[in-house]
Amino acid sequence: MAAIYSGIHLKLKSPQTPWEDKLKLARFAWISSQCLLPNKEQILLDWCTHALTGWYNKKIEFSQTVLEGLWSCLDDFLHSRKLHVALKQGKTVSLRLNMAQLLLNLLEECVSAPTRLSVGVSTLLSVCQGILSSSTLSSVFTTKYELMVSLLVRLCSFACHQLQQALPSGSHQSEFITDTVSDLDSQTEVIPNLDLEENQKKKTTGSHLFELLLQVLASYLSVQRQQGNPNRIFTLVTNQLIQPLLVLRHMLTSAEYAPSHTHLNLRQHLCRDFRARIDSILQLSLFSAEQLASYKEELLSSKEDTGKRGPSGTKGLLKPANALICKLGSCEPPLLYSVKSNTVPLFFKFFLESYRKSRIENEEEQRMLCFHYLAKLLPALDLSPSNVPCSPKSWSLALLAMESLLSHALSADIYNVAADRIRYAEVQLNFYKNLAQILFNQAQPSIPAWYRCLKVLLGLNHMILEPDLAELLSSAWVNADCLETRVQRARQMMLCSLVQTYTKLRQLPRFFSELLSVICRPSLDNVRPPLLCDSVATTLRTSIVDTPPSQGLEICSLVLENMRKHVLPDLVKEDGEAEKMEINGVNGEKTGDREQEAASVKLFNLSQLLHVVLFSLKTLDDASPLPLVRKGQNLMEEMQKILNDLLQLLPPENKTLKVNTTPVQKAKKKRKSGKDQGESRKALKSLWELKIQEALLLLRYSWIEVDTLFHIYCSKYAPLDSNAAALTNIDNLLNCEINSIHLHTHSPISFVYLKLLTLQQIKKVQLDSALLKDPSTSESLNRGVEFILARDELQLCSQDDQMWDGQMSSVDSSSHRVAHWYVVTSNLPLLAPYLDREDVNCIADVLVTSLLSKESRRNADQLSVPLVSSQLIHSPVLTELPSLFSATVGSLSHRILGVLTAAHTSKDCPMLEKYQKGETEVLSAIAKQRIIEDMTASSQSGIVFVLLSEAQTKELMDLLSILSSLNADGLNSEDLLSNFLLLAFMLTSTASYSVDPDSEYCCTGFQVKLLKILACLVEGQNFHGVLKFIHGSTLLQAVVSSMLWHNKKGRFRSTASSDWLDLLKAMQEFIVNLVHLIMVRNSSVRLNLDRIVSFLISEDTTSNRGGSIMSVHLLLASLVAASKAMTSYLGRSKTMDQTLTQILTRTTSSVGSAVELVLKAQMVGKKPACSLSPAFVVDTVTVMLRCELASEGNDRTTLSHMTLYQGFCQQILKEMNSAARPMDFLVSSLHFLSAFYTAVMKTGEKAEEGEEKKVKAMDELYAQMIQNVHKLLTAQWLSPSDTSELEPAVQELLHHLLENSTPDQFSMLLTMIKDGLDTCMLSSGNYKEVLAIVIITKLLSCCQLPEPCSKALWLLAPQILSAMVFLVRSSSQDVGLTATFTIPTVTAMTTLLRQAQGLISNPHHVVLVLGALQAVPLEHLTALVYQSAFLAIHEALFATIQCHSQVMLNATPSFLNVFYRLVASIMQEGRQRGAADTGGESEVYLQCARLVERMYTHIAAISENFSTLSVFMVAQYVTEMQKVTLRPDIKLHLTEGIYHVLDLCLEKDIKFLTAGLQSGVREVFNELYSSYNHYHKPQIQGEDKYTV
Repeated sequence: MAAIYSGIHLKLKSPQTPWEDKLKLARFAWISSQCLLPNKEQILLDWCTHALTGWYNKKIEFSQTVLEGLWSCLDDFLHSRKLHVALKQGKTVSLRLNMAQLLLNLLEECVSAPTRLSVGVSTLLSVCQGILSSSTLSSVFTTKYELMVSLLVRLCSFACHQLQQALPSGSHQSEFITDTVSDLDSQTEVIPNLDLEENQKKKTTGSHLFELLLQVLASYLSVQRQQGNPNRIFTLVTNQLIQPLLVLRHMLTSAEYAPSHTHLNLRQHLCRDFRARIDSILQLSLFSAEQLASYKEELLSSKEDTGKRGPSGTKGLLKPANALICKLGSCEPPLLYSVKSNTVPLFFKFFLESYRKSRIENEEEQRMLCFHYLAKLLPALDLSPSNVPCSPKSWSLALLAMESLLSHALSADIYNVAADRIRYAEVQLNFYKNLAQILFNQAQPSIPAWYRCLKVLLGLNHMILEPDLAELLSSAWVNADCLETRVQRARQMMLCSLVQTYTKLRQLPRFFSELLSVICRPSLDNVRPPLLCDSVATTLRTSIVDTPPSQGLEICSLVLENMRKHVLPDLVKEDGEAEKMEINGVNGEKTGDREQEAASVKLFNLSQLLHVVLFSLKTLDDASPLPLVRKGQNLMEEMQKILNDLLQLLPPENKTLKVNTTPVQKAKKKRKSGKDQGESRKALKSLWELKIQEALLLLRYSWIEVDTLFHIYCSKYAPLDSNAAALTNIDNLLNCEINSIHLHTHSPISFVYLKLLTLQQIKKVQLDSALLKDPSTSESLNRGVEFILARDELQLCSQDDQMWDGQMSSVDSSSHRVAHWYVVTSNLPLLAPYLDREDVNCIADVLVTSLLSKESRRNADQLSVPLVSSQLIHSPVLTELPSLFSATVGSLSHRILGVLTAAHTSKDCPMLEKYQKGETEVLSAIAKQRIIEDMTASSQSGIVFVLLSEAQTKELMDLLSILSSLNADGLNSEDLLSNFLLLAFMLTSTASYSVDPDSEYCCTGFQVKLLKILACLVEGQNFHGVLKFIHGSTLLQAVVSSMLWHNKKGRFRSTASSDWLDLLKAMQEFIVNLVHLIMVRNSSVRLNLDRIVSFLISEDTTSNRGGSIMSVHLLLASLVAASKAMTSYLGRSKTMDQTLTQILTRTTSSVGSAVELVLKAQMVGKKPACSLSPAFVVDTVTVMLRCELASEGNDRTTLSHMTLYQGFCQQILKEMNSAARPMDFLVSSLHFLSAFYTAVMKTGEKAEEGEEKKVKAMDELYAQMIQNVHKLLTAQWLSPSDTSELEPAVQELLHHLLENSTPDQFSMLLTMIKDGLDTCMLSSGNYKEVLAIVIITKLLSCCQLPEPCSKALWLLAPQILSAMVFLVRSSSQDVGLTATFTIPTVTAMTTLLRQAQGLISNPHHVVLVLGALQAVPLEHLTALVYQSAFLAIHEALFATIQCHSQVMLNATPSFLNVFYRLVASIMQEGRQRGAADTGGESEVYLQCARLVERMYTHIAAISENFSTLSVFMVAQYVTEMQKVTLRPDIKLHLTEGIYHVLDLCLEKDIKFLTAGLQSGVREVFNELYSSYNHYHKPQIQGEDKYTV
């Protein structure tokens, strides 16, 4: 042993031994178990590291090959399993410090001189990774903090270098970012064309590098946390680490370097991990709790001590904030501006997270500390608030950084307006005002972040922007000309916030005053963007609704005043001005026309604004005070005067206005250029006159509408537009005249407005009963309706692809056709009495044509002609218009006949030949009889009259889709008969062919569509009339025979199994509906049913060995459907039961034979192309079993197919839980088990022998089914939605199992429930086991039980509830279990509470349940999970208050605590969030708000338990309301709910609230109580007047 030891040791140290032999010997010694060296691992590592450090220090010389071998040897040693086992066993192995320094030097060379590197980069990284992977070996770095810093600096620099090198050669590189580490040699340039091997090598190196870097970051973070001197950490990080860390963070998060991420296989989650660790390092080192005192000394202007500190309290860094800012600005080489702009908000975020909620006695000091740090950071972005213009390198990046800083300040609530004004001389307000001045003085309206900065400043305090409100409205609204989508979205969100802010402040009139002054300013050019976009208009309407009516009328008056003062004078030219322009010549005329055009644009914008405000006003009513009525009266009169003034500006009747009129001939001596300028001036005049006309019509429409509404609802208002002149006004409008002024009719906008005005006059006539009696009235109304309809224009509507936002004020040439169609369809009930047949047919044709058109674009917020048509055809309005409904059906029928005629080639079908010859009345009574004969002949012989191509099939299916959208009950008897026969003819006498068998327009898809529509028509109210023309049995025979013929001709040969099943189910649906109708009619029932069954049995192909299995499928499906319909009708009358029982006896044997044949075909040999799904087969056998049960006599002790049923039962129990199964199969299987258990029970009762054996068998079957159900519900592949889908079927099975269960059987089930409701199973992660028991318990409580079982269950119910309460409390600690376990358990408790009504008298159990509801999570949930949790809690509360009112006296406080939690939660989730206020999530929160309103209403209805607590409910409500700004729709429901609670409050309660609430909350309450008195209380008093 000694010889071996001394020999190896000496040879490794001997200079005579060649280095190649030393390497081999070292490797052998490492891996050989025969070489027994004491502490062998340490010796060999020391030798290897000594050799490497000696070579690099020039003390040892050997070849490059040996050097590479040494590095490889060291790498293998460090990664060997032997070393790690030794370390685990406690052996002491370490590396020398000089090895760490060597590695640091080599890592530095990787960046500075990679071509002179003496070792492979991947090997070097692997060695470092091997060292750091062991806590023992990594101590060479971790024991010295400076070494860890150096290691991290070099690795970050190398990573940045790799990311820069990986950028594609053609990509934009603003600066070479690795210059922040060191200057690179010219040899390190990227070679554009690397070969594949070199490229792959670089990818591998990059992958190793970033794995190592992530490991080093984690190690460094651990070392940094162990350091005791925070000042030392701050200094080292600031001087050495901050720059490479920030650059690396930027490169890993910037989209500019995304190609590098892809090239180096850096996944998104890995980049997130890097960012999180870098952020942790920076935050813990630069903003530690120990440095708070230093920051306070530097940043706070006051030098007073704010708390007691020891002698070391003043120790620390003198100016840490200044040190960081200086470092950002003095890096060599300097940081990129993009890195700096990302870093500044990051530092502020860290500062807020570290110090905003720190333990300082004075919260105001916290706020000021954070504010001063914010002010300190801004100059780093070159955005210092001073008189000198700012010049950041990138305005886009600077504004993004400013937005982030301000957003952090807003969310951290560092600005208290009152404290800033009272204690700090408005230092924050002045600072933010200076920032606003930067934004306005150097406006950047083409950058979205500019608008977002303004929005955040507005959120901080509206007074920041108040001095520059006019400039804001000009730059960001009226004169904003950037049309980029992102800019528009940011601009609209800012404007919406602006309007909402001034609405809350009750200062909308002042806001409109500034807006109107900006609109009326002279513009540099006439090209202004549209004033009211969709979102701004919507916000404005909502704001006007929330504004007091007096302010709304004041706003309207302001608009009219600005029209009169600033717009009308520019439109009216006095003679002196005209003469002056004549003297100035053509240029003067041109300038005047330009001014008039600008004024006309302003007029139209003001008209749009006034229209929106007027249509959003709360109308005057009899409850309105007299001063308000007078104000409204004056407004309408002033508006009428302006309308008259505008009418005077239009040309008189003899000067009809045209857009492209020929200019007036000039003097002969004028030059040609002068003529051209005159033409241009004339065209301008036409344009501004046209704009005036459009504004006039919009204003007149608004004026008449509002005047009429005021007159209808307010008796104190005197109308200005009388009903008596309505007929005259209609005649004038038809002549395009208003007050003898002829209007231009070629403008599409004027075209729509004239129709609206005509429609208003028609409404006025219909309101006047005296006018309606006048014989001439009808003629005028007919002409008015004809003008509104405009058939020639209406037919063009379906040809355009226009979009419209639905507001009449925004109609233009690109949306007028949609507006026209909308006006017609939305007023159809009004227009219908005056439409003739041609008008109705025209509307029906446009409706169908537009539905057939395919929209090339779709916008959820806008209307199109097809969308309006779709809304009409799905609305109940169409059904209420019989003439239009019939015309629509007729249009569809004629189009269908047109397609059939085009495809018809044979001469054997008289109906299609007549239609082809132009005889449109092809569906007369005689023709209908002939169609029936043709159908019967076709179904018997298999003759097909029409063969459809794929295009024709597609066209027919589109028409059928429209037809299926119509309500079958709206069809009159004649239309129903005609269309049913036409569709039945298509089913029996047509066939389609497709080149592609997988096409949706193949024969199978076409037949499925037809069968579904026929089934729907059979359910129609008027279908009884069809059976007068054709017997139900004849109809069924025709349908089934045609399907068999199609199959025989091979038209279903290429059908996929899923399409085949769809066809069978559609046919079954039709047969079920038809057979059900035959029995309901109770006319020739036996005859029809006998014929149906006889036909189906006679067509049985089971005995035909050559018959197609698909024919068997068709007949089996038909028999099963007919049997199912007959079975469902059993038990209604004895006579009918006898008939049905006899018929079912005949069908059962045929179904059994067919089932056996199908099972053999699917089990033996090759499966058929169109095999039946397991669910379909199980459903079939279930129907067969129920039919046999119904048809067998009372003396039978067994069923004829009992062996088949038993085999099915065992197979289902075997396969149901073995693996993931389709849901339809599971549901069908559970239904079969229910039927089978019932059958076994019935047949077992009739058996006379083997009573003990029978009981044992029943117990085994019972236990087997219960266990399988439990096992199924615990399956991991079942999702929560799948479980919910299974619950009805499981409940049905439990009902059949328990309706005659014995005490022993029920005891087994209760034992399983008691053992399964265990929190230990939940805490071990096996929540599915517990959930299955919870679901079984819930379903069990809903079953009808025998008396002994019911008593046993409800005696155990308190224990079950207590167990569930513990489960809910335990699961609520894990938010991940909320959707999967907590909510279903709460639902189960709710069900138990409902079913236990009157059975639980102890209030303790109810209070326990309410306590559990407090623990259910409502925060940090997705919208759908939140809705489920909210609904579950609400339903539990509702069950408590509804079913356990006797215990509410003791449980009321707990109840209200839970309900208050719901109210506070929906207020937080339902607050305004800008663009997020629309979409699917918004509807979720709206539904939750409705639930809160429902609960408030119910609480008020049972006021005996809540009357004393109503005042506290109101106080809680207004306290929460004061914290947030709710969405209007959510606020509406919550307000309606709290109104009912206010009904319970007495006068002393109101006084108590007014006196006791804080000032801000009191304002909210006063507003609530005022609206309650104005809206809700008068309604209640009116109802009380008529209440006995």
